[in-house]
Amino acid sequence: MTAPAQPKKIVAPTVSQINAEFVTQLACKYWAPHIKKKSPFDIKVIEDIYEKEIVKSRFAIRKIMLLEFSQYLENYLWMNYSPEVSSKAYLMSICCMVNEKFRENVPAWETFKKKPDHFPFFFKCILKAALAETDGEFSLHEQTVLLLFLDHCFNSLEVDLIRSQVQQLISLPMWMGLQPARLELELKKTPKLRKFWNLIKKNDEKMDPEAREQAYQERRFLSQLIQKFISVLKSVPLSDPVTMDKVHYCERFIELMIDLEALLPTRRWFNTILDDSHVLVHCYLSNLVRREEDGHLFSQLLDMLKFYTGFEINDQTGNALTENEMTTIHYDRITSLQRAAFAHFPELYDFALSNVAEVDTRESLVKFFGPLSSNTLHQVASYLCLLPTLPKAEDTTFDKEFLLELLVSRHERRISQIQQLNQMPLYPTEKIIWDENIVPTEYYSGEGCLALPKLNLQFLTLHDYLLRNFNLFRLESTYEIRQDIEDSVSRMKPWQSEYGGVVFGGWARMAQPIVAFTVVEVAKPNIGENWPTRVRADVTINLNVRDHIKDEWEGLRKHDVCFLITVRPTKPYGTKFDRRRPFIEQVGLVYVRGCEIQGMLDDKGRVIEDGPEPRPSLRGESRTFRVFLDPNQYQQDMTNTIQNGAEDVYETFNVIMRRKPKENNFKAVLETIRNLMNTDCVVPDWLHDIILGYGDPSSAHYSKMPNQIATLDFNDTFLSIEHLKTSFPGHNVKVTVDDPALQIPPFRITFPVRSGKGKKRKDVDGEDEDTEEAKTLIVEPHVIPNRGPYPYNQPKRNTIQFTHTQIEAIRAGMQPGLTMVVGPPGTGKTDVAVQIISNIYHNFPEQRTLIVTHSNQALNQLFEKIMALDIDERHLLRLGHGEEELETEKDFSRYGRVNYVLARRIELLEEVKRLQKSLGVPGDASYTCETAGYFFLYQVMSRWEEYISKVKNKSNTMPDITEVSAFFPFHEYFANAPQPIFKGRSYEEDMEIAEGCFRHIKKIFTQLEEFRASELLRSGLDRSKYLLVKEAKIIAMTCTHAALKRHDLVKLGFKYDNILMEEAAQILEIETFIPLLLQNPQDGFSRLKRWIMIGDHHQLPPVIKNMAFQKYSNMEQSLFTRFVRVGVPTVDLDAQGRARASLCNLYNWRYKNLGNLPHVQLLPEFSTANAGLLYDFQLINVEDFQGVGESEPNPYFYQNLGEAEYVVALFMYMCLLGYPADKISILTTYNGQKHLIRDIINRRCGSNPLIGRPNKVTTVDRFQGQQNDYILLSLVRTRAVGHLRDVRRLVVAMSRARLGLYIFARVSLFQNCFELTPAFSQLTARPLHLHIIPTEPFPTSRKNGERPSHEVQIIKNMPQMANFVYNMYMHLIQTTHHYHQTLLQLPPAMVEESEEVQSQETELETEEEAMPAQADVVPDKATDANSSQETSVSETETTPNQTGASSSPEAIPAESEIPGTGPVTVPAEKNTPHDVTSTPRETE
Repeated sequence: MTAPAQPKKIVAPTVSQINAEFVTQLACKYWAPHIKKKSPFDIKVIEDIYEKEIVKSRFAIRKIMLLEFSQYLENYLWMNYSPEVSSKAYLMSICCMVNEKFRENVPAWETFKKKPDHFPFFFKCILKAALAETDGEFSLHEQTVLLLFLDHCFNSLEVDLIRSQVQQLISLPMWMGLQPARLELELKKTPKLRKFWNLIKKNDEKMDPEAREQAYQERRFLSQLIQKFISVLKSVPLSDPVTMDKVHYCERFIELMIDLEALLPTRRWFNTILDDSHVLVHCYLSNLVRREEDGHLFSQLLDMLKFYTGFEINDQTGNALTENEMTTIHYDRITSLQRAAFAHFPELYDFALSNVAEVDTRESLVKFFGPLSSNTLHQVASYLCLLPTLPKAEDTTFDKEFLLELLVSRHERRISQIQQLNQMPLYPTEKIIWDENIVPTEYYSGEGCLALPKLNLQFLTLHDYLLRNFNLFRLESTYEIRQDIEDSVSRMKPWQSEYGGVVFGGWARMAQPIVAFTVVEVAKPNIGENWPTRVRADVTINLNVRDHIKDEWEGLRKHDVCFLITVRPTKPYGTKFDRRRPFIEQVGLVYVRGCEIQGMLDDKGRVIEDGPEPRPSLRGESRTFRVFLDPNQYQQDMTNTIQNGAEDVYETFNVIMRRKPKENNFKAVLETIRNLMNTDCVVPDWLHDIILGYGDPSSAHYSKMPNQIATLDFNDTFLSIEHLKTSFPGHNVKVTVDDPALQIPPFRITFPVRSGKGKKRKDVDGEDEDTEEAKTLIVEPHVIPNRGPYPYNQPKRNTIQFTHTQIEAIRAGMQPGLTMVVGPPGTGKTDVAVQIISNIYHNFPEQRTLIVTHSNQALNQLFEKIMALDIDERHLLRLGHGEEELETEKDFSRYGRVNYVLARRIELLEEVKRLQKSLGVPGDASYTCETAGYFFLYQVMSRWEEYISKVKNKSNTMPDITEVSAFFPFHEYFANAPQPIFKGRSYEEDMEIAEGCFRHIKKIFTQLEEFRASELLRSGLDRSKYLLVKEAKIIAMTCTHAALKRHDLVKLGFKYDNILMEEAAQILEIETFIPLLLQNPQDGFSRLKRWIMIGDHHQLPPVIKNMAFQKYSNMEQSLFTRFVRVGVPTVDLDAQGRARASLCNLYNWRYKNLGNLPHVQLLPEFSTANAGLLYDFQLINVEDFQGVGESEPNPYFYQNLGEAEYVVALFMYMCLLGYPADKISILTTYNGQKHLIRDIINRRCGSNPLIGRPNKVTTVDRFQGQQNDYILLSLVRTRAVGHLRDVRRLVVAMSRARLGLYIFARVSLFQNCFELTPAFSQLTARPLHLHIIPTEPFPTSRKNGERPSHEVQIIKNMPQMANFVYNMYMHLIQTTHHYHQTLLQLPPAMVEESEEVQSQETELETEEEAMPAQADVVPDKATDANSSQETSVSETETTPNQTGASSSPEAIPAESEIPGTGPVTVPAEKNTPHDVTSTPRETE
């Protein structure tokens, strides 16, 4: 098994190359957007470009990228397309551009939607071209491009324009392509189709002949395409050389077939056509499958197609088929074959009379049918309507192999999908890990197709949905495992020793050589299974390593996954490892197997259990771990050893590798998905179709739900009645009380509820009354009952004045159904979420809500806001490991809550004791919750009832106010409340106070009743389970935790009614789905009532590390995004309160009318200018520095030294003006640049007290969900736009700043990019050189947009800025020194002398360390030259005013030149040139 050579990475063209290209010259003449005078349209240009640029380069991606990037499609091709000018080159050019857009993952159909008139004609031309003869006008390569284009069309059914064309190809009329007998059979199966079929025939007769011919062409298109494919496939020879064009054509065709089979609307009709053409049989018998090298991917795609053609679904109804139904179908097929045999073929009597189980294996079918002649086989097939009838005297044209395979493959027994899944090992092995078609390298360019499932809009069944996600999740984690194995094993440097064994020349933190490995237990299989229930083994390693690494190994917990690896190196001792060459050959890797830790063994060989007790300390270096092996994998390996005489894998392992715990939860998630597929996962009926992508996308909106709630208590949502009225524009608000003094919150609102069914079209007259009533809201203010006399009894209140869209989101969230809230940056998503949670908690106290977020940080923000609302904290619970980071003193984890309950119980029992004492009751009522309960019943309740009977007004007499206070039995107990308790103003008020006091007492006893369980349950674990299942009303966790712990939660009987998901657009599809199923169904139904998702699909999607899964399989699409694409209604929040209005304009074009909240205009921090800077945002052009723009020391590890230095210089300038360093964050779009900037900060200013470090230096992707006042952004790239072309990344980058955004980039590159135009047109409208006001200190009183009174200075380039900052710094140091001197009144000579000596020493020290580093901007020269040149700089330029005179690179100060007041601190380790550009993994 050898690893395939790594594919070449596509090198993006540089700006200079772009400008020099023929294409760009043409673009500038004919269609570039920034050119004012364009030449008129010329068809010859298109012909020339196609022939000279595209065909001549064999469709090279670089050429097509350039064309697409220059806006060729938008501004030239489609704009000028019409039937008159349509030609082959024209069609092909458009297809290439659309395919390129899909490859780059940018929206492709926008242009066509704007000008849809000629699309139908264009599409018909494509269909004609796809069927043309290959030796004719269109080559096979060109037709492969057309196939890919068609595939994109079939996968874009949500676009109306595309759907209208595609529907003509795939619908019931396409069954014209079936042979008549088969058609008859299908219509007999589903009687209602016959009615439609007759209608179609009638309509066809009415058509004029030309239109009918056209329609027949379209209906037969796919059948003809299949025939064309079969002829291409048959032309592939077995051993002679084959052109790769043929192979690629066949692969793309099978990909198209898979995509048609995996979508219900297309599958419904197409599956029968595909089956009738016997494509699979032709493929499995073809030469291409038998060719090892060329046919590998084709075979894998073929297996996928076979899987989907036999998928367990009823094509007509779309319902999933159960195990029994599949068996019935299989039996029907065999018995109909037996009947045909019995009636017509006497030679098959034995077969006809056998039972099914005896004859439905491949072997027995071949035994019975093998001896028959070809003609007989053809006749059998025609009886089953598989082939046309054979005329009497003729011989069949099919060969015998085909006929036999046709009958056998159709009737052999199939293993069910779920069985296949259960027999599959969950850990990847070396065969999958290094298979490029399944787990492509990071260099996947998007050109070829892959044997991977795709996540599009729709799925066949829940099983299909889970299975595709299961496979992709498994492969994405396999990719990460491959990176880890390659990293660890190559660090260990395995070489061949002189005696032929292995010797390790290096070491790795995450891997250790195995000293001994033995399998210690293989348990018996369960009944009906053929794999052992468990397999355990012992692994011994020698931990002769540093203490902290030893602790990491000893800290391996139960269920942690490790990998056992066998290496047999062939390279001699001392061979260098080359990361560019295939990994497996270099290290001689042979096997990889996964295992799961059970625990470490102690001295006596027993497993040390995880628990609160301290672990026993073990002597020596040797440690043994007990591990579980995968039973399925073990069984497969052993079978292979016994049957094929292969070696025993389990005797060869010599390396064990662990992984970081955070990245190592793949097995638990896969097990969870597999368990879901084995249970009848019950999704609520109202969600089922939406999740699969069918039916009415708005069917789960609250307005269409049958159980809509009319009256809702909005609690503290509204601040006043005016707020309420503005929150429902277009509604009449009727308040039940007229007195304005009583119209105060909280409010109950009764909405007009329409049943979802009645929304049919009504008569025009009846409409007015209906709408009038539908717009009236009845509002009833109500008073929250008094909760007691103490100040802390007052409920906490919401203080946020929600906008009307936020109110709509809150209203939708309180109603049953699916609510989707799109929250642009800064629109208060979290506030809305918290208010929904609070309102549900108060309206439905018996219901439980589950909160799921993507990150711990988001959960913490939510919890901190929930704490500020009126929610009893005993009902809050937080699961998972993130609770350590909560910034409250309270602990919401399971054990934290248990401790809270125990502490609270003691507090309350103390209160009971005080109450008992105040009432003068003897005994010990406050001993336990139980005794307290009796005390309440017999002592407290009796006194209260007696009191009520005395003071409740008797008939006709006026109640006496004084009695309320006089008879009150609990005066002494409430003596520590603010006095007087009773105001004596009115009887009603005093009675309410008395009842409030009693509610306070009663609450003590209801809480004690709830806490009674913790007296009965003794262990912390049991108590925490009780809390989770019974006590907590609001339970929060991350989506990863839900996926990991589903099994345990279901087993405990966890129940919930509502789910709220924050950051929903950042959660993987499958991790969004699992939280819906964390409970067992009740009576076969899910009790889920509400599902609220809050997210923003215009910001970045979930992180997928492998490009192939991200782009080809669309794995980065979250469920939230998919729902938006399907058309599920959303509430779009439309007012932001984070950034200045001018900054908001940079990204608000991406959202539906996003405006600003009033405070963004009013508050002083938003209206004041940024001190020292002329503009609040600026795009600063950075040209090459020393002839270099972007560099790439490692693949995809981009750096740009000029930009990095410029960014840091601006940061230092701002800090020197007085900006607080923690209000500034530096962002960049690449990891390489992040490391470079951190390096430069460490050298220039990191440890300097006058400047300090920025709040964060990180990538845009990592900073999503965070914000800061000032953002400095480096875009790095100078050759190609790279991944900023993804508009979502641009939106995140533009929306992180509140007050100031300064972007450093190569303007000429970014301003041409079509997708980024709306933002970059605003940025380029301002000057592209940095404008600073050096004499304006922070903070300033200048208003934003005013001309400054101080002088403005224009910085032309980075060296000038660096010089300027250096001089400014020196000036500052000198002024502070003068100040100190005058204070101390020392002889100046002494100070200067000591300072000079000190700085010379420092300079020498830092000089030595700074020399080899690349990050230093000073070019490497001999040390003495360098130092002399530095002194000259510092002598010549002393004041800031002389800057700009020297902009040569020599003028930039080295790090030794910006000293703090003391010696400069330099990072402890010496930086070699390698370190500066090192990847995060390099610093092991």
